Formats: sequence, C-alpha cells, structure tokens
Amino acid sequence: MATQSIPYENTPPPARTTTPVRGKAGKGIIYVILTIVGILWIIPMLWAIDTAFKPESQTTTVPVSWIPTHFTFKAFSEVIQAGDLPRWYFNSIVTTVLITVLVVLLASMAAFAFSRIEFRGRGIIFWIMLAGIMVPAPILIIPLFAEMQSFGMIDSYWAIILPQIASPIAVFIFKQFFDGLPHELEEAALMDGASPWRIYWQIWLPLSRPAIAAVAVFIFVAAWNNFVWPFIAVTSTWNMTLPVGLATVQTSYGVHYAQIMASAVLGGLPTLIAFLFFQRQIVQGFAGSGLKD
Repeated sequence: MATQSIPYENTPPPARTTTPVRGKAGKGIIYVILTIVGILWIIPMLWAIDTAFKPESQTTTVPVSWIPTHFTFKAFSEVIQAGDLPRWYFNSIVTTVLITVLVVLLASMAAFAFSRIEFRGRGIIFWIMLAGIMVPAPILIIPLFAEMQSFGMIDSYWAIILPQIASPIAVFIFKQFFDGLPHELEEAALMDGASPWRIYWQIWLPLSRPAIAAVAVFIFVAAWNNFVWPFIAVTSTWNMTLPVGLATVQTSYGVHYAQIMASAVLGGLPTLIAFLFFQRQIVQGFAGSGLKD
C-alpha cells in the first residue's frame, strides 16, 4: 500500500515581508514631538528679542503684540550707557575661557589616572570624588568665600576661576570615554618606551576630541551664565562678569521689561555666536563618540 505524501512537507514557510510602515510612523511621531519641543523652546527666545526692540510702553500692552509697531534700540542704548559693558564682556571672556581650558586639562588628566594607572585606593577615591556631585552648590558658598578670603583673592579673577575648575562630572565623562579606547594603543606606546605623560598627551588627548567637545560646551555655557558665585566673589564694578553687571543695571533702572530683555539678549549673544562658529566641530565631536576597537 503506497503511502500518501504530504505536499510541501519539506518546503520552508514563506518569509514574512516586513513593511516599513511602523518605522516610518515611529519616525514621524518623533519628528512631530521634536518639532513641538523646538517651537516651545524658541518661543521665549523670540519673545525676548521682540520685547528688547519694543518701546517700554508696548511691553505690557494687552493683548500681547508680537510685532512691534515701532522698532527702537533705546533699551540697548540705556543698558550700554548705564554700565561698563566692554569691561564686563572682557571679564566674562577671560574667566570663562580659563575655566573651560583648566577643567578640560585637569579633568582629562584625572580621568586618565583613574582609567589607566593602577594605584592603591583608586576605586575608593573615584567614588568619593563622584559623591561631590550630590553636594548642593549653595552649601559650598560660605566655605569657598572664606577660603578665597584667607588667600586674599576676593575681587579678583582667581576668586571666580578657582572654585569652578573642580568638576567631578567632567572627570566622569572623560573616564567613561578613556575606558572605551583600545588598549592596544597604550601597549604599543609602552613597548616603544613612552611615559604615561607622553601617552596621555600624544595619544589619549588627541583621541578624546568627542569628550573634549562635550565637556567644553557644558563648562563654557555654565561658566558664562554663572551668576551667584561671581556676584559673591566680586565686590567692584571693574571686575564684574557680564551676568552680574547686567543685573546691577537692571536693578538701578527697576522693572523695565525692554531693558531686562535687552540685557538677556546681550548676555546670550556670545554663546550663540560661539555655537555658530564651532557647530561643525561640536557635531563632529559628538558623532565621533562611537569609536570602536
């Protein structure tokens, strides 16, 4: 008796055809969300710029008018004439650049030691340093002020710079990046007789441009916008940074919205210009963070 063969017994099941509908829908939702977030982010900035160019009488009108009927630079001229704006810009540029450079150098050197150099208590010291992130900044104001006063640095650049160059989060970012670099480079350099300093300076630091870009951007923005500590550490108008100086101008004039927005525009303009000039390096730095062995 012949056995009846089952048709298509050994035939593999047809492959499932995946349609990119779900992928396109997901991307579309993401784009919509990002567009909404971008609009919500840019509206206050546009309102600040719009208000800065309005006459003071139009800043509190109801309903709010987005396009002023009369453009004027009066608020900017009053803010500039009320204070020493060029000097405040110079102070902010000097202190911010020095803070950024020192943080990048010191944090990268500390991260190199934690990542590549074996020494007793390395893990304990690293976690104790990271615990500094959990300490609220206002708690440190009085000890830092007493320390700077004991060294005679109050009302100087160093009083602004030194307390801001210790950055545990920058050390953590650099260490995480160094841990992902291939060990073969270090082993080859050691076989050639390179010292740890030479390995750090000539190999690790050039390869860490993505981490440098990320840390430099965060530190630059934070140092430029820092108001509380420079306000406490500086006592003379000559050494004020831009946020502190603009705050004194606003106080002397009272609550004038056009002048407040003009001060905000003048304070945020340098960071915007810096981003426009270095956006390619910043994007390339973040894109290069996917370095593989």
